[in-house]
Amino acid sequence: MKGAPMILLVVAGLMPAVAAAQATIPLLTVESTNGGGSSYSISVQILLLMTLLSLLPAALLAMTSFTRVVVVLAILRQALGTAQTPSNQIILGLALFLSLFIMAPVLEQAYEVGLKPYMEETIGFEEALVNVKTPFREFMLGQTREADLIMFSEMGGYDGFQSEEDIPWTVLLPSFLTSELKTAFQIGFLVFIPFLVIDLVVASVLMSMGMMMLSPMLISLPFKIMLFVLIDGWSLIVGTLAASFVT
Repeated sequence: MKGAPMILLVVAGLMPAVAAAQATIPLLTVESTNGGGSSYSISVQILLLMTLLSLLPAALLAMTSFTRVVVVLAILRQALGTAQTPSNQIILGLALFLSLFIMAPVLEQAYEVGLKPYMEETIGFEEALVNVKTPFREFMLGQTREADLIMFSEMGGYDGFQSEEDIPWTVLLPSFLTSELKTAFQIGFLVFIPFLVIDLVVASVLMSMGMMMLSPMLISLPFKIMLFVLIDGWSLIVGTLAASFVT
């Protein structure tokens, strides 16, 4: 190991610089504010911000309209019988940007009451975090069924809540996701019915003609695509999904 002495010399030379940096840049400082709260150092705030960014995919699934949209689009593709057309990337992209369109008022409100004042240093990090979560809480409560809230609150050992603000996130998040899945499958069922009727009609005609070896899906697929195009299906589905979040 001829390079070992050189590495040790480099590390030894860097030790004073590291010690000086630690002496001049505190990693964790907590200061009391005038309102009785606490203010953390910039390094801690950056660490918390990076942690929140790492949880962004989970927040996208659990706190937005993404789940309902992507489930309905997946059921639509299954009903059409087009296998991998449109592809998963296209479905996810459409679901993402449609979710951004649906969530635009919530995101704008969260920016105005939370992120913008924090960037202008008029409020602290903790207050900004609470202000950002409030619009999402209101959106989720507006889309959550009361039966799901009661079920998860009973499972969590809660006797009841005096107001909506008292509902903890541990109860609200699973209740919201359960309600979203229920609504998505209800919409998917209504989407599936017309295409199922076409499949049944084509299968019955082929069987009456004695063409049992011919796959009904091969014959019904063009008719389903033609029906979907004639009724402007994509605009209808996307518009219905966006309107389903209006409360």
